Amino acid sequence: MFYRGNYGRMAELDGRETGPKRQRFDQGSSFYGPSPGSSFMYNPSPYGYVEQQPPPPFPVVRLRGLPFDCTEADVAEFFHGLDIVDVLFVRKDGKFSGEAFCVLGYPLQVDFALQKNRFSMGRRYVEVFRSRRQDYYKAIANEVSENRGGASPHRRAPRARSHDEEKDSVEHTGILRLRGLPYSASKDDILEFFRDFNLSEDSVHIVFNSEGRPSGEAYVEFANTEDSKAAMTKDRMTLGSRYIELFVSSHEELDEAISRGR
Repeated sequence: MFYRGNYGRMAELDGRETGPKRQRFDQGSSFYGPSPGSSFMYNPSPYGYVEQQPPPPFPVVRLRGLPFDCTEADVAEFFHGLDIVDVLFVRKDGKFSGEAFCVLGYPLQVDFALQKNRFSMGRRYVEVFRSRRQDYYKAIANEVSENRGGASPHRRAPRARSHDEEKDSVEHTGILRLRGLPYSASKDDILEFFRDFNLSEDSVHIVFNSEGRPSGEAYVEFANTEDSKAAMTKDRMTLGSRYIELFVSSHEELDEAISRGR
């Protein structure tokens, strides 16, 4: 379950504050390793004090030289085989800078991610560096600051008004497609996003790729077309600190997306 508000993701990702909340991890584990109880030990010194071992490093790497049309799916494919918790694209002056932060499932995976340094993504050679928790949090704060009233950092330019008008003119079927979800988003998160509507877990369909990983998309079935039209007011609102895009969809598109992920 996400913490709400602009800095929700920062609170969520600090495992020592929130505990293991991401669906991708087994109960009782996080990217800080075993439960906190196992990190305490008695010091046999004559002073008799208890020494706490430092927590493992925060599992984040920084990428540089990304293609300017890069998506979260491209980063996930680049780090194929690793557990991707979050991808945060960095922009400067409203434009994608070609850099991103990638939070991994466990500290050990950072070493594997670094082995991808200078590997290619499309026609670009991507550099991979170690990074710090503070740098990642600072990038989140900058994203929130720049995105107030703006577009998603994953888009190179705001969508034109004509695109919005085109969305309004599409005939509703009662089904909406969500794009740009955090990979860790659960059905409960989506139900909370649409908390003003009468939805159940069965009406939310998270889309997985062929490898069984979340794709960043989901479909929601509303009770009627009036509700789906009203729900479009949530277009480009935030879930955590992510801007979620909404599109009118259909039963055929929903069935096709679900079958692809099986």
